[in-house]
Amino acid sequence: MSEQIPSTMRAIEITEPGGPEVLRIGERPVPEPGEGEVLIKVAAAGINRPDVMQRTGMYPPPPGASDIPGLEIAGTVVALGPEASGVQEGDSVCALVTGGGYAEYCPAPASLCLPVPEGLDSAQAAAIPETFFTVWTNVFDRGRLASGESLLVHGGSSGIGTTAIQLAKAFGSTVYVTAGSDEKCQACTDLGADAAINYKTEDFVERISELTNERGVDVILDMIGGDYLPRNLKSLAVEGRIVQIALQGGPKVQMNLLPIMLKRLTLTGSTLRPRTVAQKAMIAHSLREKVWPLIESEKVRPIIHATFPLAQASDAHRMMESSQHIGKIVLSNEEI
Repeated sequence: MSEQIPSTMRAIEITEPGGPEVLRIGERPVPEPGEGEVLIKVAAAGINRPDVMQRTGMYPPPPGASDIPGLEIAGTVVALGPEASGVQEGDSVCALVTGGGYAEYCPAPASLCLPVPEGLDSAQAAAIPETFFTVWTNVFDRGRLASGESLLVHGGSSGIGTTAIQLAKAFGSTVYVTAGSDEKCQACTDLGADAAINYKTEDFVERISELTNERGVDVILDMIGGDYLPRNLKSLAVEGRIVQIALQGGPKVQMNLLPIMLKRLTLTGSTLRPRTVAQKAMIAHSLREKVWPLIESEKVRPIIHATFPLAQASDAHRMMESSQHIGKIVLSNEEI
């Protein structure tokens, strides 16, 4: 191995289900990479809503995953496990993982490691995997968004939202978003959104009708669920598609199925974390081929709101839960 790997590392532990204060820095053994995996010395890790849900006890890690939170990382490959291929020791990579990112070392499937795009630092690279994998598979694979079509993104100022805006515009779509303040709406239009709707002061159903001359949009990316579903149905064009990726407004709703039939609508959704490595590797391949050139040409960039030292993970989670951020929040093992 090219560098001496210690036997222990610092990691953020969830001491019990609860608020941000239950995140504590502890000492853990440095994990060994398994078959098809590499060990990454973590420079930075992105923070995502599923991390918050895991902390509160609402989203336990899948079988075999680390109990340490953190679903995306960037850093340097320091060891290869058996049958690992496609990367070498010393490579700078960002990677999607099922857990373990809030630490100094983390194993990752080699097939889910992507080179850090040219021109990006470790914090920016760590902000890519979870959101870009999620947006690509849901908006473009499941939602089938095509050039010339229109997309409505709920939560346009989030990490998912800022990614969806940029990618949809880069591939020739019209993009509308909802956000919770005029400042956030302005940030979305600055990123390229064609219109931003402040959901606290405007009815998005009425505004989408106005913006599309009553036609509706082709695809809706929704993180809210709950009573947004019947309103989303009203906002869809004929042959429109809703892609559900989170349920911040709750998982249950009463709805009228008739619009689905009359407008030939599609309601679909997915989760990313439980999917197989092979399934995620297919998404990684698409990103490398179709999105990495956009990042390296600066047509698409991860938007970073704030970076915290690893030991301040609880403060980072407080910011996430305040919903005041625009874009991503990142933990760093490097000096800030």
